[in-house]
Amino acid sequence: MKLSGEERERLDALVRVGKHPTRLLTKARILLKADASEAGEGWSDSQIAAALDTSTDTVARTRQQLVEEGLEAVLVRKHSPASARPRIFDGAAEAKLIALACSEPPKGRKRWTLQLLEEAVVELNIVERAFPPARPADSSSGSSGTARPNWCGDCRARPPAAQRGPRCRLRTPIRLRSIDPSA
Repeated sequence: MKLSGEERERLDALVRVGKHPTRLLTKARILLKADASEAGEGWSDSQIAAALDTSTDTVARTRQQLVEEGLEAVLVRKHSPASARPRIFDGAAEAKLIALACSEPPKGRKRWTLQLLEEAVVELNIVERAFPPARPADSSSGSSGTARPNWCGDCRARPPAAQRGPRCRLRTPIRLRSIDPSA
């Protein structure tokens, strides 16, 4: 796969300048390393995967997408119609939301908050709801939503020290299991 001088300059600029999503930077680096032109390095998929700490499948898919769809398709993330979560805002509704967010906030407010925007777009019939419906609670997990005595980390509703279980040294929010010597 060979990149044109213009494509190579664009990818170099992405990697060198400004802040961009990691996914975009990884794809740009993959294409720069895979470039078999005179200016490129022409690395193999396995060399690129090892150097960029990604999978060979990601490298192969990125190369294939460049060849089949072009550079723009590689760099722009598209919403998948097969996504598990359907889009709430189409193009027109999104434009109205942006216009609303750029307008003066409601009386007595300095700026728009997400909650105010949500209420406004529903009230103005731009969309039926602004957020996906909440998932039903998973009853099989046994989670009651209350603080448990042997959660590690800093919980505002922690029980007295005598009732707490062992603490995780990393202070990560994971549940530590009680050790039962009789088991």
